[in-house]
Amino acid sequence: MKTIRVVAAVIKDGDRIFATQRGYGEFKGGWEFPGGKIEEGETPQEALAREIREELDTVIEVGELIHTVEYDYPGFHLSMDCFRCSIVSGTPVLKEAEDARWLTADTIDSVDWLPADVEVVEILKKA
Repeated sequence: MKTIRVVAAVIKDGDRIFATQRGYGEFKGGWEFPGGKIEEGETPQEALAREIREELDTVIEVGELIHTVEYDYPGFHLSMDCFRCSIVSGTPVLKEAEDARWLTADTIDSVDWLPADVEVVEILKKA
């Protein structure tokens, strides 16, 4: 099975966490932590900073690795490094996502998370 390596940003602002709704592809409409694929020659942290600049027009500081999700979707295996991040400059502008929300501990379950992201949500709930 093909493995796809991606990175995801758990962007925090106080007690709020930023989530985006996928605007395209097979998983359109599902909620996820923003991010994307790692390109050749990039570190996961560099890839994440680039993806957030491209997708949200926002500069972030990439912090510690929270968790690496290993998830089998029907057609591929996903390996997703999830990093704690904070906004350095800019306000997220949705260039690819359909919708976005700042969620709190009380509202984190109010969206339909994509299967691979559920694992991270559970870790965040316990933190």
